[in-house]
Amino acid sequence: MEWAMRLATAALLLGVVMVTTGDEEENDPCVYEALPDEDAVLCKGLGVFYPELGNIGCMFIPDCDNFRQKITTWTEPIVKFPGALDGASYILVMVDPDAPSRSEPRSRFWRHWLVVDIKGADLKKGKIQGQELTAYQPPSPPAHSGFHRYQFFVYLQEGRVISLLPKENKTRASWKMDSFLNRYRLNEPEASTQFMTQNYQDSPRLQASGNGNGNDKAKSQHN
Repeated sequence: MEWAMRLATAALLLGVVMVTTGDEEENDPCVYEALPDEDAVLCKGLGVFYPELGNIGCMFIPDCDNFRQKITTWTEPIVKFPGALDGASYILVMVDPDAPSRSEPRSRFWRHWLVVDIKGADLKKGKIQGQELTAYQPPSPPAHSGFHRYQFFVYLQEGRVISLLPKENKTRASWKMDSFLNRYRLNEPEASTQFMTQNYQDSPRLQASGNGNGNDKAKSQHN
């Protein structure tokens, strides 16, 4: 009887191991893919950290663990510039140049975040404490619009008072970023980076499972 019980227990454990191994083989690893060279040129000295993902600067948001949907609900990331000067003030800009799509960017540069008067000592640590001229809006590319670039720029403020014009405050879309930079003589950014993502419904994983067409209502506006 004891021998039979041991045999049954061994068989049960073997079954558990086989199921676990099978599950691990079916689950694809979470791949962090770097941006192509033509997009990587923007990645200079800036880190952008989201929950669970870590530093996603110069990367595609991975197509796993529902990250491409999660990032549309997370609050603002931690943005670190290790090269910031303690006594200086900085401006942080986050834009999408691919609204509503990279092939037809009629609403570029969609303004996702704009913060001024950031102390260099805080920026070093990733504390974006300053005057928020445009509140953070998460990446949310419309379905079927391909990959969007989400770009971050840090500029040296140099004592100027920075504000948006009334017409700029009316909408985030079609922001004349070059005009804004020229108005305040903001030339080259001190640091920059970007990441790319697409609507989670367009995920190859969802398409393969037949769930990609669930809610097929493409958003009429990029946000």
